[in-house]
Amino acid sequence: MNQNTSTAVMQRRFEAHDSLEDFPTPPWATRALCEFLIGEGHELASMSCAEPAANRGHMVRPLLESFGCVLASDVHDYGAGFTVRDYLFGPTSQFDPVHWTITNPPFRLAEQFIARALELSRVGVAMFVRSAFLEGIGRFERLYREMPPTDVLQFTERVVLHKGRLAPEGSTATAYCWLVWQKDREDASWSALSWIPPCRKLLERPSDYPIEVKQ
Repeated sequence: MNQNTSTAVMQRRFEAHDSLEDFPTPPWATRALCEFLIGEGHELASMSCAEPAANRGHMVRPLLESFGCVLASDVHDYGAGFTVRDYLFGPTSQFDPVHWTITNPPFRLAEQFIARALELSRVGVAMFVRSAFLEGIGRFERLYREMPPTDVLQFTERVVLHKGRLAPEGSTATAYCWLVWQKDREDASWSALSWIPPCRKLLERPSDYPIEVKQ
C-alpha cells in the first residue's frame, strides 16, 4: 500500500521531544489579534503584556504597536536581547504581574503555558496554536472542560510558518487559530467561535521581514 504523503494530508509538524519548536509567527497574525482585542473594548495602550516564548521578537514588535508595555523572555537565547527564563518552572514570584499574556507556545507544552498564563495574567490570555489543538479527549478533560477559552479565532487564510526563519513566501497545509481567555467575560463556560477574515494584505508590512543580503 502506498503511503499518502500529500501536504493536504500531512498537516502535522513533527518535532523532537526536546525541540525548541523554532517557528516564528508572522507579525500580521499578531496584529489581527490586537485588532480583535481592541474591538472587544480592551484599552491595550494602557496595559502590559508578557510574551514568554519571544524567540527573535517577531511577535513582540507588533504587540508593542498596541500595548503600553511588553515583557519579553524565552527559555533560549536567540540573540534578540530578551531575558532568558524558563516560563514553566520556578516560583510565580519571579514574574512581573501583567494584564495579558500572548504567545505562540511550543505545541507539546501549550497546555502548561496556558495554565501558567492564566495564573499570572489579570485580564486575559491569548495563545497562537494549530487548529488541531482544539481536538483530543485528553486535552478536553485536562483543559477545556474546566477552562474553555472565551474565544476561538480561526484564520480564514493560511498563516505560513517557516522553521527557524520569518519569510513572506510559502504555503502550508496547517491551519492556525488564536485561543483567547477574557477573564472579565461574565459567562466563561462556553467558547465563542469567530473567523478572522482575510487580512494579511491589510496588516502585513515590508519591514516585518528581515532583508536578505544577496551574495
